[in-house]
Amino acid sequence: MECKMVGRYELTTAQWRQIEPLLPGKTGDPGRSAENNRKFVNAVLWVLRSGARWSDLPARYGKHNSVYKRFSRWAERGVWTHVFEDLVRDSDNYYIQIDSYIIRAHAQASTGRRGEKSVPQQLGRCRGGLGTKIHIACNGCGIPVKIFLTGAQKNDITQAENLLEGLKYSHVIADKGYDSNRLIKHIETAGAVAVIPPRQNRKQPRFYDKKLYKERNLIERLFSKLKQFRRISTRYDRKDQNFQSFIELASAMLWLRLNVNTT
Repeated sequence: MECKMVGRYELTTAQWRQIEPLLPGKTGDPGRSAENNRKFVNAVLWVLRSGARWSDLPARYGKHNSVYKRFSRWAERGVWTHVFEDLVRDSDNYYIQIDSYIIRAHAQASTGRRGEKSVPQQLGRCRGGLGTKIHIACNGCGIPVKIFLTGAQKNDITQAENLLEGLKYSHVIADKGYDSNRLIKHIETAGAVAVIPPRQNRKQPRFYDKKLYKERNLIERLFSKLKQFRRISTRYDRKDQNFQSFIELASAMLWLRLNVNTT
């Protein structure tokens, strides 16, 4: 049996079948039809994975400016968020892990045309310059289920409750940076167990499951996988919604690789 060959970074037929129903342009949807949706998503994946400028997009994907404008429109409408959330909705959240990672911002991410309204909001000073902090909650398979962006200077604990909101879980695994009485109480109120090592300066030592805490390597490996998408390893996008959309699409691809037969 012959398999149809796909280009580098492109969706396989099995992966395309999973996300095709989640994209706009289907019969009955308002607006234009979904003509060339697959080619368009493959074009975005090429930019996401290679880290190249939109103007370097290969000619086989069409005009780079048209692809960029369509990507931005979808980001503004929340299409990429919808794809990501729909795919991970039924994932196993028995163990939830939370953590964050600082992404350095390229110069073009922190500058814009004079008077431009879309000034980036989630940029902050960190060691070495401007950056964005990605806050992620992932499940027991190492797949993101919730994503937030803040400036690089924001403390991890500030987004912990937001990451857990709306999720069902029995255990929350995190490093000692998340050790706070308020968060521990929040987790226990939800009927779950906090697997968070106590800080050294804690006056009252607190027990945690050291064996289960070893599973935290999943979220560390997750960040390593996300950084393989070069458009994420360095932030080039001025708009927060565009940068987050790239992260959501990369997360959707990780889910597809894990759950969909790629042959």
